[in-house]
Amino acid sequence: MNDAIRVRVPAKVNLRLAVGPLRPDGYHHLFTVFHAVGLHDEVTITQAEPGAGVTVRILGEGADSLPSGADNIAVRAAKLAAQRAGRSADVEIAITKAIPVAGGMAGGSADAAAVLVGCAALWPGTLSAGDLHALAADLGSDVAFLIEGGTMIGTGRGEILTPVLAQGEFHWVIAVSDMGLPTPQVYAELDRLRADLDVAEPAADDALLRALRIGDARALGRALSNDLQAAAVSLRPELARLLEAGADLGALGGIVSGSGPTCVFLARDREHALDIAVGLTTTGLVRAVRHAAGPVDGARVIA
Repeated sequence: MNDAIRVRVPAKVNLRLAVGPLRPDGYHHLFTVFHAVGLHDEVTITQAEPGAGVTVRILGEGADSLPSGADNIAVRAAKLAAQRAGRSADVEIAITKAIPVAGGMAGGSADAAAVLVGCAALWPGTLSAGDLHALAADLGSDVAFLIEGGTMIGTGRGEILTPVLAQGEFHWVIAVSDMGLPTPQVYAELDRLRADLDVAEPAADDALLRALRIGDARALGRALSNDLQAAAVSLRPELARLLEAGADLGALGGIVSGSGPTCVFLARDREHALDIAVGLTTTGLVRAVRHAAGPVDGARVIA
């Protein structure tokens, strides 16, 4: 048995996020197209002494703003994994973050996915793929996808996954804002904006799925959509200026990522992405700009 496992896990972008009516359990019906991009956190899970419990240490992007106790989703993941595996929950978790915190790219869910995969490797033979996906569904809507990676449809509240036929590589410019946007706040604002509307059940977008199937970046850029974008812009009006700036720089498409406030822009290729990134850094609207390609694999053991 290994004493320490290191896992690399990507961020996600929602190429389409259609939000339906509120469900009795408090979640919304969703139809989303997940896309894993090459902006990664690294998570190391180390076996601790009996009775030590679960501890977490966080470095890197937004580390000071994250809880390090029982409220951290990575801690919850370790405890659930240990319970399912019939082990004592005695592990040390070290997280080096590059995924924006509260940025709509599932940074917390990514870390939880990495912990599940890491615990399965740390305790061989105790956790099946089915176990991991059941635990992921308990932890959150994005966790199961970040175990898998690639490009997939998510339904239900996002945890029911179907592979998408896609080809080619897409280049993204990721514009990180100064402050996060809590996901519950964005959904609450969406509900407020739609309070007097008859909200339909979410559905697929054939144009987007066709663009992925043939690897057409221009068509994909035109088809990007996010029902949460209006709510995010309502809470952070400056996001509208950022999206406009990306369009002015020639992006094939731009969208608020998930619940925001991070925005992502689709470029023609790597060189075009770098040009857009340089242009966005001069706007004064972003804290940082990154380039990432997708799709990429989900959480994977690297050491």
